[in-house]
Amino acid sequence: MSAAYIVDAVRTAGGRRNGRLSGVHANLLGATVLDALLVRTGVDSSAIEDVVLGCVTQAGEQSLNVARNIVLASNLPTSVPAVSIDRQCGSSQQAVQFAAQAVISGTQDLVIAAGVESMTRVQMGSATLADTGVKPRPDSVLEKFGVKSFSQFVGAEAIARKYEFDRQSLERYAVESHKKATAATNNGAFDREIVPVSVTLSDGSSVVHDEDEGIREDASVEALSDLKTLTDDGLLTAGTSSQICDGASAILVASEAALKTHGLIPIGRIVQMGVTGGDPVIMLEEPLFATEKVLDKAGMTLANIDLYEVNEAFAPIPMAWLKHLDADESKLNVNGGAIALGHPLGATGAKLMATLIHALKARRAKYGLQTMCEGGGMANVTIVEAL
Repeated sequence: MSAAYIVDAVRTAGGRRNGRLSGVHANLLGATVLDALLVRTGVDSSAIEDVVLGCVTQAGEQSLNVARNIVLASNLPTSVPAVSIDRQCGSSQQAVQFAAQAVISGTQDLVIAAGVESMTRVQMGSATLADTGVKPRPDSVLEKFGVKSFSQFVGAEAIARKYEFDRQSLERYAVESHKKATAATNNGAFDREIVPVSVTLSDGSSVVHDEDEGIREDASVEALSDLKTLTDDGLLTAGTSSQICDGASAILVASEAALKTHGLIPIGRIVQMGVTGGDPVIMLEEPLFATEKVLDKAGMTLANIDLYEVNEAFAPIPMAWLKHLDADESKLNVNGGAIALGHPLGATGAKLMATLIHALKARRAKYGLQTMCEGGGMANVTIVEAL
């Protein structure tokens, strides 16, 4: 079977809601990472055969095929097509998998997989047009599953209780995410993956945005314990949930033939990938089972994997993943996760892939596994090899 290689992987630093990236149009944010990828790899831009881009809230400034608009805003020629995809939080991880599938099939040789989400400028949920009374699904679907609505918050609470986590354990996990992200930032662990963005602030001054804004160096269980829970009888708070975030990410995926033709040196290889669907009510539990299926398909066990990236949509998700798989916590989200670094929805999949592959290379480790929980009860899993 043909192979799909990762030539380079980049992301912006996360911008907090109403933070430094809030003044940047989503098209320009996406164009920034595409242009950086072209400069860093030195590839002929006209050789790019497609841009596959994840974006969850495809409304307003992220509407009308945001992927194509980002190409038009970038230094790519207009001959490069683009497509926007929505697999909820796993959108740009799916973009990586679609790019890899195109390369492995022999259909294309050079594809950019990317993601963008400006959660400040295009508010989460705005694409559902809730204020107009338009329903994203008929009542019969809800009746089929015996619920009045599908809710990620309800699902996260259900997982916390199913796996017997109390509020204190969730908060301890969240604090560790901030500690790891702080250490990674201070040690320069993100320097290779972050693309600096020059932004103009509200006072007219210009700054370079090159550090994740959401990290709290002073995070503590004591401080988190004072936060109000998201529901009256719940366990979760804003402090044990992923941060709303603005950001973009991009990965260049190439065939072996393209590596030779363009003189490219890959940093990684896609080993195995998959996506599964499960219970839409508990919703966010599917990464646990998807991981088992993809490892089995790869003929591997978790013991073969050196690092894991499990998206921290809510603290109980990676915690349940660890417990279910009896995984080594020291290998999980070693540079922190979305609780500290932010979760720019459609951009997070490729963002985590960038962090994973660079973390593997920094440790001279070999195999990494990434998985995401997704709205509707789905999960993507990708296994990569650092080269």
